[in-house]
Amino acid sequence: MKFKTYITKDSKLKETVAALGWSNNEDVYSCSEDQQVYRWSSTNREMVQVAKLPEGFIPTDLHWLVGKGPGMGTPGASAPGSSKGGESLLIAGADGRFVILNKSARIERNVPAHNGPIVTARWSPDGAGLLSAGEDGIIKIWSRSGMLRSTVVQNEGQIRCARWSPNATAIVYCQGPFVAIKPLAANSKLTKWRAHEGMILCLAWSNNTGMIGTGGEDCRYKIWDTLGTNVYTSVADDYAITSIDFCPDGELLAIGGFNMLKLCHYTGWSHSIVRFNQQVTGSLFNIVWSADSTQIASSTSTGSLLFGHIIERELRNRNLKAITTGRKTIQLQDIVARTNDTLDFSERIIKWELGYGHLVVATVHQVHIFNEHYVNTPIIIDGRSDIRIIMLGKKHFILVDYNSIWIYTYTGRLHLNPRFPGSQAQIPHLNGRCISLGMDSLAVRDHSDQTIIHVFDLLPGATRQEEPYSIQSKSSVLEVAVCRFGNPDDQYLVYIDANQDLYITSVHSGPEYVMHKIGTQITTVMWSSDTNILVGLHDLSYTVWYCPGEACADPTLIALTTFTYDTSEFGKNITLENFEGANITFRSSGAIFTISVKTYCVILHKLFAENQWERALKLCRLAQNHLLWATLAAMASKRNQLEISEEAFSASLQIDKVNYLNYIKSLPASSPEHMAENSIMNGRIQEAEIILMHNKRIPEAIRFCMRMHRWNKALEVALKHGTDVELVLEERRKYLQALEREENDAQFLAMEERLDLR
Repeated sequence: MKFKTYITKDSKLKETVAALGWSNNEDVYSCSEDQQVYRWSSTNREMVQVAKLPEGFIPTDLHWLVGKGPGMGTPGASAPGSSKGGESLLIAGADGRFVILNKSARIERNVPAHNGPIVTARWSPDGAGLLSAGEDGIIKIWSRSGMLRSTVVQNEGQIRCARWSPNATAIVYCQGPFVAIKPLAANSKLTKWRAHEGMILCLAWSNNTGMIGTGGEDCRYKIWDTLGTNVYTSVADDYAITSIDFCPDGELLAIGGFNMLKLCHYTGWSHSIVRFNQQVTGSLFNIVWSADSTQIASSTSTGSLLFGHIIERELRNRNLKAITTGRKTIQLQDIVARTNDTLDFSERIIKWELGYGHLVVATVHQVHIFNEHYVNTPIIIDGRSDIRIIMLGKKHFILVDYNSIWIYTYTGRLHLNPRFPGSQAQIPHLNGRCISLGMDSLAVRDHSDQTIIHVFDLLPGATRQEEPYSIQSKSSVLEVAVCRFGNPDDQYLVYIDANQDLYITSVHSGPEYVMHKIGTQITTVMWSSDTNILVGLHDLSYTVWYCPGEACADPTLIALTTFTYDTSEFGKNITLENFEGANITFRSSGAIFTISVKTYCVILHKLFAENQWERALKLCRLAQNHLLWATLAAMASKRNQLEISEEAFSASLQIDKVNYLNYIKSLPASSPEHMAENSIMNGRIQEAEIILMHNKRIPEAIRFCMRMHRWNKALEVALKHGTDVELVLEERRKYLQALEREENDAQFLAMEERLDLR
């Protein structure tokens, strides 16, 4: 992956470009010391004068507020702008003023803000306000109309650069060699650390990943997390790093220096580097990405503008490999069939994904669906523009723009347009971590309340297509993933919360979802495309859950079917790229590592999906592996295969479960007691209670509640039906006596007083 660059040769500008920014995906606005505002076209790189600034106003920074459907946003913010065009243009000046221009390039506001030059002026990600930072060491927040709201930072030292956090709740700024994060909440603590040996010249805050990038006079660029921990430090370049910017979708990073442009991964390692040795450009300033994350523009110290777009982006999936060779061209290779097809498009390529034997390409106004067997006859969907996210599933694929989520089949038919409360305003803030497409379900994390996950059913005629169930987490959800394989009854959803804990639940167990915690300190997860095997990444290791769904209710089975491996040999800053079949793909510092999970377990999952229990049992007897036996035990228990689960538990040395299974088998088949005990075996406590109550097994239900130590429920049922009240109270006394505790439950205390009065 690299940039293909173009430099404007015959520029009519007499002064160096001081600031520039994208108003949409095609036009770039710039201004310089001659008080003129110019519009440049990214296609032919022609410029047109559009406005004149006030006399004596020398610009230092420029930023567009861009319209995006129902809300507002800014390019490079958490909800980047669409191609509809900018709404308001903010320009900062060296005399301490900033001006706001409307879309017609007329000046609406001229506000004196600082005593010295303003070094940074930026619209907030939600478009509700703006910040200004000056050489006087002060950062101020203003309303959209230019009214002062608050003074956030007051320092003696000069501020070089400042940026909003993706959710507009904090501001990061650099001062000399130091970087500081100032939360906007009252009485919040300032986080400050020394980032470079020399002065910091540039700063950026990524949208989706939360990474902070800095570049300085020590000729290095560094990546940090929000706590000030160093994630990556580059080797020293020949010259100072003068510009840095993350692309709006957060995956890429552009670095600029003297005669140098570098394209990097967001964790810091480099994809490619361009050195302008033939044509001297000088230092690159003000690198800015377009909203679709495919183009950049930058000003140079020689007075010209540099444009670039990404080429040679590569995707691999099984036997297919696709690579972009130009703005409108993709080369598709089938490694097995040894075919090579060149796909030409009439418009510029925005997004594209490869998987499940299909290539889905979004251009400026169309979506093309290619089948690997019919490459020459693609299905074209018209009218879909500004596509930000493409996600492929086995039966459907998702398109996300700035207004809605669209679910299509691979035949080009619109399957569903899911909506949830407040979705119209929240969809522009969606990213790849908070939306997941499974086999027959879709999960979307709510943006306004990040503890809620909305679950849609994609099966034809399902009621949850229009009215999704909601999963409530105890803390904010960072990432959600739905399994991509299995029968409708075997669909599971996992999510990572703000504490990096991993939880799992069954997709079809709503509306009252039962959560099970199966992992800690997880940074990202991914389901296999062909099995219900899950892989999760830690800081220095990765974990594979071979049976996360069926075994989640039993800590012993989860421990037997979970393996953790060290990744120190791969290097640092590892990312999880893919999980196809039995192969997990990691990437570290540009290198790709492929790891295979246990093949017998993959075969076992496929046998489960086909209900071939005898073959699964033969496989376990052949391999004699504790992992296979534990996986078979969990699967067989869920599907009421008691004979098979008894042998599997015995082989995995779970003697207590073998005895319990013998007790279940001694009960009359298909009786309420038998079904209830089987539900308890699978961890479905609520279901067991409902079975007994619906079949009028009141004494058994009371004893069941006492076995589960659900004392209040046992007393409630006993009082309601007027039976076994004394038994419940007596068992409660024995329970507390064994624990050497006094009664403190108000309901039981009241019952004891009532009995004493009698």
